[in-house]
Amino acid sequence: MAMGPNSNSKKPRAMSDINITPLVDVMLVLLIIFMVTTPLMQQGLQVELPRTAPSGIRATDKPFIIVINRNGQLSADRVPLQLAGLSKKLKAIFKTRRNKQLYIQADKRTEYGWVASVLAEARSAGIFDISLVTLPKVK
Repeated sequence: MAMGPNSNSKKPRAMSDINITPLVDVMLVLLIIFMVTTPLMQQGLQVELPRTAPSGIRATDKPFIIVINRNGQLSADRVPLQLAGLSKKLKAIFKTRRNKQLYIQADKRTEYGWVASVLAEARSAGIFDISLVTLPKVK
């Protein structure tokens, strides 16, 4: 038995089709609003971060510190390291350590890109607990 407006039944039945035109209209309006407002939100805000007292570090094992001097030379415990094989060396070193934290002590005149490269090598070795060593601010 067919149901709809052309049915042979004596009682007219309501159509049960959903009209999606208003839904599509609302979705297009929302899409346009988000397309316009998203670039405005990506500019960022000026934020003045609070100053804190240094908290020190707690380590159960001797901390593993990579030192980067002002020329970009890497060393750990006065043993020179190369950036090219750093990821493999860090994987081997941290495989047996309980303390999986890495400290990076970089000279303040070291280029940011060089420090970022060391961070990337450490992350590719699977080390995600990385701290940058700094000195407390002199009053």
